[in-house]
Amino acid sequence: MLIIHPPLTKACEPPAPLAYLLAALKSQGHSCTICDMNVEALLFLLKTALSAEDTWSKRAYKNIGRNLDALKAISTYNNIDRYKRSVSDLNRIVQLAGEKCNLQLSLANYQDNTLSPLKSDDLSHAATHFRNNIFFDYFSKRLEKLIEQSRPEYIGFSLSYLSQALCTFAMIGFLKDRFPEKKIILGGGLVTTWLSKEGWHNPFSNLVDHFIPGQGEIPLLQLLGANHKWKPVKPDYTSLATNTYLSPGFILPYAASTGCFWKKCSFCPETSEDNPYQCVAPETVVLELQKLCKETAPSLIHLLDNAISPAALTALANHPPGRPWYGFARIDSQLGDPTFCKQLRSSGCLMLKLGLESGDQHVLDSMHKGIDLELATTVLHNLHRAGITTYVYLLFGTPSEDHNRAQKTLDFVTKNHQNITFLNHAIFNLPAGSSEIAALDVSDFYEGDLSIYRNFNHPKGWNRGKIRRYLDSTFKRRPEIARIIQRDPPFFTSNHAPFFSSCFSSPTS
Repeated sequence: MLIIHPPLTKACEPPAPLAYLLAALKSQGHSCTICDMNVEALLFLLKTALSAEDTWSKRAYKNIGRNLDALKAISTYNNIDRYKRSVSDLNRIVQLAGEKCNLQLSLANYQDNTLSPLKSDDLSHAATHFRNNIFFDYFSKRLEKLIEQSRPEYIGFSLSYLSQALCTFAMIGFLKDRFPEKKIILGGGLVTTWLSKEGWHNPFSNLVDHFIPGQGEIPLLQLLGANHKWKPVKPDYTSLATNTYLSPGFILPYAASTGCFWKKCSFCPETSEDNPYQCVAPETVVLELQKLCKETAPSLIHLLDNAISPAALTALANHPPGRPWYGFARIDSQLGDPTFCKQLRSSGCLMLKLGLESGDQHVLDSMHKGIDLELATTVLHNLHRAGITTYVYLLFGTPSEDHNRAQKTLDFVTKNHQNITFLNHAIFNLPAGSSEIAALDVSDFYEGDLSIYRNFNHPKGWNRGKIRRYLDSTFKRRPEIARIIQRDPPFFTSNHAPFFSSCFSSPTS
């Protein structure tokens, strides 16, 4: 089997699904080859790009190699201006290459001006006209070489994001044309969302032979004929650790759980898609991370959990993995203990991502977040005092919010600005499969049979246009908040944010 991670996503760390699937297949005696064609395609594009005539583009083109090296050097992250210049110059090259193909292309996104990943007809068009894809010169040769080397019967694609969809189907179209005997498997987060939609019907029967929903190990093994119980194994990053990612050292992604242990929040895809919660035993987490660190010598561990469980946090605090780490955590009483926060920092915790969502208690209660704002203030203070960077997520426009309640979020962030390192502020999107849709006046959000969100008339009149104006004219202009937003690493955002921690040490230190 050959399993591929297609472009385009952030090319700063290896794709965890490939490492987990590889380990599962190998554990059952199946041969498997994995390939991160995302990072390879991006580097191919940069190395084959042509310069433009304006001063900025000439400079960016001249310094491609230097800027790639800069993103792999921890010294770059000691100077945010130097970092931003390297990133913006590389993105300039990618952007210009995209414009020649009628794309809005960046280091973090792929958007076609004529084709939509939300329309099955457009994805089928991308498959039929695969030669028009910007990465065709790369993936046509690369796929032929991989197939010649590994001779797979099945070729799988891990499709998790909309930004990957058009490229994925272009590759599938090429394979159906060049190697029609190969069986195509499609899985990943985006595919899981498609399959969970009410009334789903397969519009790709001529292109995709098998769809794999959710966590793919067991369905994939069953497809290959496994008829006995499978036990989870640690991921295998052996082949991916040699790839050249745009980060200072190898980032090790690891999942101590899948799904969400809280699973109570309104409008959450984990609930609407009914994703089960499964966790690795805390003692196993510790042992596997220690083994993986020996195998890959990472500069940073990225815990992929929707929220790291209290038990896993305790295990990490008591048994440090030996490398810096970060991930999502819930705002709860465990982090309300300043001694525990200091213990986390001593274990290597550089940053915690916190889904606060709102600074208004009524909004939080309406969403069943289980967050108390007084405790949130304490947690932010404790983490800051312990030296742990915070990346706080806010969500504007949920059905229970209005302008006045949004203003309370502004006030909360302003009051706690010294304890918030980074900030992500987004406008609420209503998942198409959400059970709360019945209580709202909904319409199509985007035209397309594969749309994953629905539009709705806000019950309080707090619609998207008003929210955008509020964010641009009021929220982001508050000086304390503006300073936080300016710190955010462009394009790579939270994936690179830990490297800006004053406590981060280079892989060689």
